Amino acid sequence: MVSVRPNIAQQRPAYQPQPTPYKPAFYTGTFPKPAALEPAVDFWRKTYAVWQRSEVAFHDDRYLDVVYEVMTLPGYVGEGLTSEQKDMISQRREYWKAQLAELESKVRYGAALNANDRQLIAKLESNGRSLNSVLPGLSDRLRSQRGTRERFKRGLEISGRYDLQFRKTFRDAGLPEDLAYLPHVESSFQPSAKSSAGAVGMWQFTKAAAKTFMPGGDRVDQRYDPFVSANGAARYLSYAYGKLGDWPAAVTSYNHGIGGMKRAQNQVGSDFVRIVDSYDGPAFGFASRNYYAQFLAAREIASNPEQFFREGVRYESPLAPGQYLAVE
Repeated sequence: MVSVRPNIAQQRPAYQPQPTPYKPAFYTGTFPKPAALEPAVDFWRKTYAVWQRSEVAFHDDRYLDVVYEVMTLPGYVGEGLTSEQKDMISQRREYWKAQLAELESKVRYGAALNANDRQLIAKLESNGRSLNSVLPGLSDRLRSQRGTRERFKRGLEISGRYDLQFRKTFRDAGLPEDLAYLPHVESSFQPSAKSSAGAVGMWQFTKAAAKTFMPGGDRVDQRYDPFVSANGAARYLSYAYGKLGDWPAAVTSYNHGIGGMKRAQNQVGSDFVRIVDSYDGPAFGFASRNYYAQFLAAREIASNPEQFFREGVRYESPLAPGQYLAVE
């Protein structure tokens, strides 16, 4: 992993921002939202714009409308959790895991149900699901999700620097401009973001992907340049769309890979909802299943921020290509 970051800002004259304040644009009609994905989109809408970082949702990792509890951590909660806060979450997770395992056992053996059991069953049977279809593996599907409202809002503020240029990049490439919202999912618009998989930068390119879609960066790691990597993202997404044939699959490939999504289509067909519901590829886990729903939620929030952040969002002034802050 490259630790020295380019200081391209010194190579160009300062850019004078436009006097008019930045306002997000909104375009519709390109990215379908099937009704079957709405529970997942709503879950990520809440994660991004409702639940704060002090709140942790305990939920079913397949049926995202099944949220058992939203726990509020006491005291000050920073971006990173203390060991005590992590322990509190772990203990609560174990509590819910035990509750769900007990419910599985009671229903399987016909034991008497109490009021809490019946409330849980009502949650599981919502949206027309049958209990028998969702009960197997119930406790194993328990997952916790921390709210990211503060982080998403900060990402909105930072996006003011880049959004106009990112939109031009995708427009010039003949692609939907709303792909400019993808860094909300990838990095919260942090230029110095790093992942455990070795992806870096706002657009989260690995070295291998950068060699293919960001040529010419042998001497300087251009993955940290938001504008250069946006061009790389446009090349990648154009190629992915050409291979996969629709935007839900192409967007998801940003997480799961073009080859992975092609295998999914070959196995279960091109219906994206069917892929999400039934494809069982070994690497197609929670993150891949939910990636497109996350993008749809981020797009909805970022295109209408006043609805979700009534206190207002203070967008930062636009930058020119080559002028950026590598560290937040």
